[in-house]
Amino acid sequence: MRSSNYDKFPYVSVSAQAEACHIGWPAITEVLRAALEAAPLVPDSPLVLAVECYPGTDLKLLQQQLESNLPADQYLVADDYFRSPAEIDQLVAGPLTDDPVFGRLNGLTVADFFDPARLRQAQQTLAAAAGKLVVVLGTGATILCPTPALTVYADLARWEIQLRQRRGEIANLGSDNFTEKPSLKYKRAFFVDWRAADRLKKQVLPRADFLLDTNNPTEPKLIRGADLRAGLAAAVRRPFRVVPFFDPGPWGGQWLREVCDLPDGPANYAWGFDCVPEENSLLLGFGEARVEIPSINLVFAHPRELLGEAVHGRFGTEFPIRFDFLDTMGGGNLSLQVHPLTEYAQDQFGLAYTQDESYYMLAAEPDAVVYLGLKENADVPAMVADLQRAQDDSTAPFPADKYINEFPARAHDHFLIPAGTIHCSGANSMVLEISATPYIFTFKLWDWARMGLDGRPRPIHLTHGAANIASDRTTSWVSQHLVNRVEPVTSGSGWREERTGLHEREFIETRRHWFTDVVPHHTQGGVQVLNLVQGKEAIVESPSQAFEPFVVHYAETFIVPAGVGAYTIRPHGPAVGTECATLKAYVRTQA
Repeated sequence: MRSSNYDKFPYVSVSAQAEACHIGWPAITEVLRAALEAAPLVPDSPLVLAVECYPGTDLKLLQQQLESNLPADQYLVADDYFRSPAEIDQLVAGPLTDDPVFGRLNGLTVADFFDPARLRQAQQTLAAAAGKLVVVLGTGATILCPTPALTVYADLARWEIQLRQRRGEIANLGSDNFTEKPSLKYKRAFFVDWRAADRLKKQVLPRADFLLDTNNPTEPKLIRGADLRAGLAAAVRRPFRVVPFFDPGPWGGQWLREVCDLPDGPANYAWGFDCVPEENSLLLGFGEARVEIPSINLVFAHPRELLGEAVHGRFGTEFPIRFDFLDTMGGGNLSLQVHPLTEYAQDQFGLAYTQDESYYMLAAEPDAVVYLGLKENADVPAMVADLQRAQDDSTAPFPADKYINEFPARAHDHFLIPAGTIHCSGANSMVLEISATPYIFTFKLWDWARMGLDGRPRPIHLTHGAANIASDRTTSWVSQHLVNRVEPVTSGSGWREERTGLHEREFIETRRHWFTDVVPHHTQGGVQVLNLVQGKEAIVESPSQAFEPFVVHYAETFIVPAGVGAYTIRPHGPAVGTECATLKAYVRTQA
């Protein structure tokens, strides 16, 4: 039996009153019916309930349950007023490009999906329904009716959307591509659906009367908008964790299964995502009930308090720091890869910044290595030719040892990876990856002649990759600038602080604290992300009791909002009397 204490379902407590959360369609529709009865009537206008939906919401189920429990004079579904799927395919073709993985960020909105003539027809239908109860639902419901009597926002986590895509349950926004490959559905959602929906969400969610959690179709949950906003306000005043999720991969290992107490079903777990606010969820607690919302909602609602003035000024409503796990313990090498240089990311994909990153080794077997940078005098054109040959002919493997450095990797080593540096983690390692967050812009150069979990070759991006390999990142430079750049910073009674990077090209700073006693920390006006990289358990406390003590366990990542200011961390529970360590990341706001 595993002895893990890793918390897979962390939550922010909002209220001890479970009745603030209404569970199940009968209870939900009863609350909505009462709210509609109390809504003021506008002469010569319909009484409209607008249910704005995040793309991926099960509209058929939603409409069926509402019609069964909340009879209305008329139902309007936003999708019925969209352009045709063929017209929408043409609309999104430019941003999507013909690349199987990458597209361009763009300014499309949900309003662009509507057929102007059909939209006018819908608004005429509403105008003719004076005095009647009309339910408008779907993505864009609040565009069909901008001033409803009651607004419900039906929300859905990105991870749940991806699972539904993989099961073939949903198509993309305005599309009928149910049978398309899940990877292409994800790409389209990433570059089009989610960008457009988030632009609308920022307008609607702050004024929504209710939030509907649709992640579990058999157990929907409804809370009042005021309680949602109270939960978000509570989260931004204290350290918190988002809900982690895990996924298998062709190179995956077994460390996450053991340490994080994950199910035995998948053959491995390759990735663990425990601080990617655009993708992770945030749980809000109402007594024993838990309401799941996308954690990006917190970034949208409280960007200044969460990120801090300087970080918000630079990144807006994007969370710029990403922590995730890469598990090759008992698995294989990651794909050999490189991230785009800043100007390439801007020119090709419309990105404001690129994916600089680092590997912090949580654990490593004696044979573990990290592939990082080119060998001295490496012939880059010859290397690219060999990479192409390996891709064309599986019997001619790429001679990685001829071109790429291999550095031994041990627990607590830190390898810095500014964009343009060729790299990958080898087998038998457990990596805490710390990076900027453009999310999917990784150019695979070689995948060690293996298939993906679907039995097909994984996409290789050699043309993109070859254009971004920094030929000056060779052995001596990498050894001096990117491997274990540990510098003492300061110390106190029972603790010491070290700077472990990152490189000056990267905007993220990392600090490691070793401690057996209380360590003082301060956000200095900027958001901070930490992981307990050694020790069974630690407790985060406010010197002024501004927030409830917050317990974290080994390998858990947590976020400290900028507005928290001063906080302390010390060993707790089974870790008392042992040496613990945290790794902290934050955005550099000055040179």
